Amino acid sequence: MEFHKYHGLGNDYLVYDPKNEDNPLKAKDIARICDRHYGLGSDGILVGPYPSNKADFFLKIYNPDGSEAEKSGNGLRIFSRYLFDNKIVTKDNFTVETLGGIAQCVVDHTSVPSQVSVSMGTVSFLSTDVPTTGPEREILGEPVDIEGVLHSIYAVSMGNPHCVVPINDPTPELTKTLGPLFEGHAMFPNKTNVQFLKILDKKNIQIEIWERGAGYTFASGSSSCAAAAVAKKMGICGDSVSVHMPGGVLQVEFDAAFQATLTGPVTYIGKLVLDKEALN
Repeated sequence: MEFHKYHGLGNDYLVYDPKNEDNPLKAKDIARICDRHYGLGSDGILVGPYPSNKADFFLKIYNPDGSEAEKSGNGLRIFSRYLFDNKIVTKDNFTVETLGGIAQCVVDHTSVPSQVSVSMGTVSFLSTDVPTTGPEREILGEPVDIEGVLHSIYAVSMGNPHCVVPINDPTPELTKTLGPLFEGHAMFPNKTNVQFLKILDKKNIQIEIWERGAGYTFASGSSSCAAAAVAKKMGICGDSVSVHMPGGVLQVEFDAAFQATLTGPVTYIGKLVLDKEALN
């Protein structure tokens, strides 16, 4: 089984062409392949390209626990570079459909590593879009009880669910402790991605990330957009936000309709071959 491995600021994905599938990848196979001790190791698997009636390509995104994700900003950026590297596309600008919507993708191959931009859709704070339980409302600074402590949260849909928690000192330790509790909280019926947010100034924010189905993560594209959207919604940041994460910095830009565009580097790691024995 042949895979191409890339990372976006340490958020690494394996790309698998479905034409190589003897049988569709099963959830248990995906979990084993993503395992960093028993498999190739990654934060998820991108399976594509598939044909699409709405875009140039369709992409399936799998978390390392085998569950399917609606959208991934870094996954889309990595898949875009894979398409360009393998001459599946010959133009710099094309579209990719995911379960979370259609993204416009632009690859700048003149830089090293390549810079890739993807449109991430319109931000929504509506509870029914995220989704969350309870009546339809915008969740903006709503208190949530986590083991007896109230935390102020913002719920955001980027085509996938996010819970942004403003905090004075986001750390990996705090993220690994509280992240799973927010992810599986009863108010998120589909679970949620979690970002602990510190606003640095009017153009810069810092986040620590707990990804649904993946755990602690060095960087995340959709998380960057969700956290930047909250900073903008709070009236502190504007239309251009630099998002600082343990893996590096991504740039998020918003237009007048609150549509987000995500830009950052994508690095090719190499071609990997997995023997099917590893799946036993």
